[in-house]
This record gives sequence, structure tokens and C-alpha cells, in this order.
Amino acid sequence: MSSYQRFAGHAPLPKIATEYDLIVCGAGPAGVSAALSAARQGIKTLLIEGQGCLGGIWTSGLLSLVLDTTGKAGLLGELQEQLKAEDGWLPRQRSSRFIYDVEVMKWILEKMCLEAGIDILYHTRLVDAVHQDGWVQAVVTESAGGRQAFAAKLFVDATGNGDLAARCGCQYEMGHPVSGEIQPATLLAIVSGLPPEEQGTMGAKDKERFRSLLRSVGCDPSYCGPSLFRLPHPGLFTMMINHEYRVHCDNAAEITKATINARQELNTAVRALRRIPGWENMRLVITADHIGLREGRGIRGRYYLTADDLKAGSRFEDGICVARFSVDIHQLDENTPHGQDAFKAKPYHIPYRALVAAEFDNLGMAGRCISGDFFAHASYRVTGNAVPMGEAIGIAAAAAKESAKGFAGVDGRQVAEEMQRRGYEI
Repeated sequence: MSSYQRFAGHAPLPKIATEYDLIVCGAGPAGVSAALSAARQGIKTLLIEGQGCLGGIWTSGLLSLVLDTTGKAGLLGELQEQLKAEDGWLPRQRSSRFIYDVEVMKWILEKMCLEAGIDILYHTRLVDAVHQDGWVQAVVTESAGGRQAFAAKLFVDATGNGDLAARCGCQYEMGHPVSGEIQPATLLAIVSGLPPEEQGTMGAKDKERFRSLLRSVGCDPSYCGPSLFRLPHPGLFTMMINHEYRVHCDNAAEITKATINARQELNTAVRALRRIPGWENMRLVITADHIGLREGRGIRGRYYLTADDLKAGSRFEDGICVARFSVDIHQLDENTPHGQDAFKAKPYHIPYRALVAAEFDNLGMAGRCISGDFFAHASYRVTGNAVPMGEAIGIAAAAAKESAKGFAGVDGRQVAEEMQRRGYEI
């Protein structure tokens, strides 16, 4: 008997391995939050992740810093309390951000997901999607077990790059509206052996000091604001010094080249810094498993957030959280000034409608692939916003499961009310 079956209008696919209420693709901050929020309401949930841990950029990417947390309780508040209990949390100079221990984060996220009854699949890549008439039916994956298909009533794209939505044929955009250039990628690292008096970079003056230090030993960092974040683990710092340009999320060759170049820059910088008195014991402990992409596909949703919304501080009846992070545009190429076209946003709502795909009723989005223009994306892309996006679409899953219109049939105002009840500023 064949191990493949046919869907209408689609090539033969593997037989359905398991059926779920909800499948979340991508287990970064947004995906974990979506899965937790849904599973805690009794939704049978599968969380699919290509790496070997939960957390995405938080863990595999060694980000170490969470931005834009003001007025956000819910899962983000719960996570901070658990990190503090395990000595895995440090405050920053601004109350809107915090530092965490990457290994503690991995463990806590797994513990929370297992307690919620979520099925997790690591080392599993999304390779295709089955859909018909505006409805996603199944996803196809590749893993150590070969090619498999999983069906569900609801799906959430939390891949960061909109991979699931793209495989469904959703409209998307990527890049600056005029030049087409995209935000640069950065590979992070953890270092040790710094002088005891080194406290890391706390602001622009510290970054310029660190840049001058690098230049003094012949290293001109490709990122003009090189940073060191002191970690909860004694003697460890996260280091961010590189920019890799024109790295598109759908081009493996570009991602590979950027990763190799950035890792070389990190190693070269550490070796050079060891020539400075007091820095002789500096060591590169680890570089990230995957390079951080600041920009990927922005999937068109039921609402399209724009620069005008950020300038006006737009509020919506279905606003699921308040975002405060400024429009943060890193250099788009080697010759563009850092922050060109950037502006300070007024606090604004992220509406529930921006989390629902325009063309598929049962496809939600969470994280930086939601619906918005280049400038809005440059603000809401930080992970302090990814968590409430995931939490909100997970809340919606309970009602969407019973609706013939999936996520599109959920009243976003009720989602906003529940987010407020959980402690989010609305």
C-alpha cells in the first residue's frame, strides 16, 4: 500500500501522521507564546521547530536581550519571573528591556511547553503546505523520519520569515519601498575573559568606546554600534559587532555566506582584542547556531500597519498590545547611514487583524512576519512584541477552532479584552 495520499489539486503527499487542532510553525518567542496560549485552553497543539531547542533567536540566535517590554504582562511577565527564580535574568538601564541566560531560557521554555501538553518536533523543517479555497489543510515536513504530513484545523506562521504563508501562496513584501534593500543580518557570540572593570555597553558613548577599542587593534567593525551585554552568568558577555548586507530569508547561499563572513569577523576581533593589556584572557565561547535576520517576508493580513499608524500612535478596538519601540533601521548597505529614514514612533496598537492572513481564514501570523510596511516592521519586529502577538493568536485559537471561518471569524475585540485581563496595557 502506498504511504502517500492525494489532496485535490496537489501532488501525492505523505499520509497524515497526526491531526491537531493547531499547528504552530516556528518555536521562537512568537511561536512558543502562541502554542502555550492555545494549549493552556485545551487546544491540541503541535509546535514544529527546525533547531534543537525552543526560543529561536532568543536561544539558537543568542540574542540575550529582550526589548519593548513596558506594559506587557501575561506570558512575558510569567517568563521573567521564572528567569529571575533561576538567576537567569538581569535588568538593563531602561526598564523596557532585560537580559537573560540563554541556557536557562531553553530549559524554562521546554518546561512550560511540556507542562501545557504541547507536542514538540525538533530538527523538523517545513517544506510544503496543502491548501484549497482559502483554507490551509496540512503542512509537509522533512526530518530524520523522512517526509511527513500533519493536518490541523488552524495554523500559525511564527517562522519569522513567513515561510508557511509563502508556501500557501500568500501575498508578501520585503525590503525598503524605494530601494528594495533589506535590513542587515547579525551573528551574535558569547565571550569571556574580559577585564573585571568592563561592564559592557549601556548606551551610545559606551558603543563608541568599544568601537574605538576595536579600531585601535586594526578591527573596524561592520556594525557601527558594536555592543557588549553583560550576562547573568558571571564573566560572560554577548557580543554584537557585525552587519551582513543583502541577506534574503529565502536564499540559503546568501545566509551561508553571511554566517561564514560574520563568524570570521567575530574570531578576528577576539584575537585582536587579546593584544590589549587587560584583555589577554578574552575568549570566544560560542557563536550563534543561526544568524539573526532582522527582516523577512511581511505577510499581507486583514490590516496593514504603516508608518502613518506609528506617527499617529493609532489605536484600534482590536489592539492586542501597545508597541513603543522606535523605528529602528540599521544600515541597509555599506554606504547608508545608520538610522536613515528612522523616526520615533508614538505608542501604537498592534491590531488583531494584522495577525490574520488576508487570503487564508485559518492561517494566523505572529512575530515579525505579520502584516505591515517596512517602517512599521522596523518597530514591531523586536521580541517584546513577538510574545504578545503569539499570546493573542493563541487566545483566538479557542474561538477559531469552533468557527467555520477560523481566525477570520474571531472578534478581535474579545481577544483584546482577554489580553487586557492578562495584564497587558491596552
